[in-house]
Amino acid sequence: MRRKKGLFLLVLAPVVIGLLFLLNLFCGSVNFSPAEVWLALTGGEADPTVSFIVWESRMPSAVTALLCGAALAVSGLLLQTVFTNPLADPSILGINSGASLGVALVMLYLGGSFMAGSFHLSGFLLILAAAFVGSSVIIALLLLFSSWVKSSLMLLIVGLMISYLTGSLISLLNYVSTAEGVHSYIVWGLGNFSGVSRAHLLPFSIVLLLGLGAATALVKPLNALLLGENYAANLGINLRLTRTLLLLVTGVLTAVSTAYCGPISFLGLAVPHMARLLLGSADNRLLLPLTLFTGAALALLCNVLCTLPGDRGLIPLNVITPFFGVPVILYVIIFKRKYQAF
Repeated sequence: MRRKKGLFLLVLAPVVIGLLFLLNLFCGSVNFSPAEVWLALTGGEADPTVSFIVWESRMPSAVTALLCGAALAVSGLLLQTVFTNPLADPSILGINSGASLGVALVMLYLGGSFMAGSFHLSGFLLILAAAFVGSSVIIALLLLFSSWVKSSLMLLIVGLMISYLTGSLISLLNYVSTAEGVHSYIVWGLGNFSGVSRAHLLPFSIVLLLGLGAATALVKPLNALLLGENYAANLGINLRLTRTLLLLVTGVLTAVSTAYCGPISFLGLAVPHMARLLLGSADNRLLLPLTLFTGAALALLCNVLCTLPGDRGLIPLNVITPFFGVPVILYVIIFKRKYQAF
């Protein structure tokens, strides 16, 4: 019965995602008639302004939301399974904090510009590079500690300590920075899906699709881990290698998403629980693809809701996501005796 329900949800999910994707193309902060947008999408004689906004702004934003939502949701599922902790998400290991620290350094300490000899970098590219380097450093540290620490719980604590340390450094940088620098950093930290231009969309998409493919290939060891580390080891699962691969996949997905879109809250934490509640099972053969689809759908929905003010601007993404994530997490906490995540 659960398998039939899962298959039905997996068939229904792409339809919902397709409708939300189209909604992202037809809705935006600039109002156009559906006919104008349709002409722009089909290559008809559309207004050049409409075509430019649809193809250069709305299309990249929609693709970014779809892939980023899927990546963060799958990352959350991987971490919750590895650490058998229903409240684990990409931020708990400090990967988001690493990206935030990198951006804080260039915005608050370097003033948004970096120069080394004849090499000069500034603006969005500098922020992107800083976020990715910051995330990559934390990933490298976690992989190093994972070779020393055998317990997943201890590794989780290491990630929390790294997160606290980076948070302290960010607070220090905020304290000594200018008001303009602090404001720019806060705006970046609110998250958005409009940071990926058409020029960056292809490499962004390729990396996330490869990461999602790698996560899908790890379904068998993920299911073994659900039964406990000892049982997984008896089945021949190499726990250290599996944990390292899961951390690496999670790190890449989170690092790329955060570098381009900022530290987005609740997608990694809440979406796996939404998928479990819909499916009624923790079998990753069905749960992982459903989590992927649910994350993509929710991110597309949030992206549409961000445009509600219309001509008055956009609502920051991290203002929208808690309205979906908080009720789910509260349900998991309050009814945890009735709801078994693992």
